[in-house]
Amino acid sequence: MINIYPEKITTKELHQYLVASIGPRPIALASTIDTHGNNNVSPFSFFNIFSANPPIAIFSPARRVRNNTTKDTLSNIKQTKEVVINIVTKDLVDKAALSSLEYPSEIDEFKKAGLTAIKSKTIKPRRVKESPIQIECKVNDIISLGIHGGAGNLIICEIKLIHISRKILNSHNKIDPNKLKLVGRLGENWYCNAFETSLFEINNSNLNIGVGFDNMPNDIKKSKILINADLVKLASATKMPSEQNIASFIKSNNAILKMNEEQRHTQAQIYINKNDIESAWKCLLGGK
Repeated sequence: MINIYPEKITTKELHQYLVASIGPRPIALASTIDTHGNNNVSPFSFFNIFSANPPIAIFSPARRVRNNTTKDTLSNIKQTKEVVINIVTKDLVDKAALSSLEYPSEIDEFKKAGLTAIKSKTIKPRRVKESPIQIECKVNDIISLGIHGGAGNLIICEIKLIHISRKILNSHNKIDPNKLKLVGRLGENWYCNAFETSLFEINNSNLNIGVGFDNMPNDIKKSKILINADLVKLASATKMPSEQNIASFIKSNNAILKMNEEQRHTQAQIYINKNDIESAWKCLLGGK
């Protein structure tokens, strides 16, 4: 491995390593307004949600690395203490990228990027109509992280109102990721999708304590058949089956006794793929 000491490389080089390493990052398309009524909209991938009670989102308009200047977004927020965070999706990402160009402060990026500005209900900055989720925020605090190029400015946003398009909801009024079609920011010019084949689930309840890898027999941990995802599901089981339950299972599935280790592990994997973890454990332990 190479070792990167931040103080031994340029800020530009360090920035490139950081944004390529830490991702994908959600993108906030922040819309603001200055005291003269000039609209501004710009994307930021130094962004996330940090609290639900109170509901707090934070994004960071960093000082430009090359010339240590700041964005109009920061200036506007200092004036008004308000911002709309518009969530960036696949359909919106190209226009969001276009809005990031360095236009003069009096230029309306909504118009330049082909975005539609609509009135907010609780604050002055306009929302982006094309975004399926628009979050109206009051700014509680601005924390400067430095005075040199590359230094961030944490915008602590308290969420006052969330607008969600019905088009991205499922039948239970929950957000459907395949309808929302989020995108994430990576390093350089790279982005990624957060929908369809890019999605996978991990069922992991905070209320259940799994048996863990430490209780798993070595022959299972070193299996030539079971992959890491299979082992994690086995380790997540809340308890091991009892000897009585294993014996009952084998009585109904006595072919397992005639299987060699690889065949037994293959059969267990079939159970795992059906999300029948209990049977997978019985199969693995019952054939010994």
